[in-house]
Amino acid sequence: MKVTKNSVEKILIKWQDILRLRNWDITVDIIRKKWRKSGDIKVDLENKKATLLINYNPRCLNLEEIVVHELLHIKLYGLDQMIEDLISILYGKKKTKKRQFAWNQFMSLLETTVEDLTKGYLAKRN
Repeated sequence: MKVTKNSVEKILIKWQDILRLRNWDITVDIIRKKWRKSGDIKVDLENKKATLLINYNPRCLNLEEIVVHELLHIKLYGLDQMIEDLISILYGKKKTKKRQFAWNQFMSLLETTVEDLTKGYLAKRN
């Protein structure tokens, strides 16, 4: 599957309404170099702006799933940042085994939660 900006934007518009992200300025950037991810999101919470990064040749073949997954990261971004700050307060910024353990546990839980929410939303909408 090859991805186009137009195909991503169509999905983005649909899901911005569903996820109540219409007040966000979200731009799309198609990554054309070799990249291990299918998608990513860069978030500016204060200004409600984000850049949706989508791999031109993603591993995941369901473009809608990729877009919804990344948009859900916007919905959870405030909590994400709060937990990252708490980990830094508790364990410092230096990479210790304890800090790395807490960080890995948090990131694993965050990703599995976003994946589950994505599947749930897609199952309900289709």
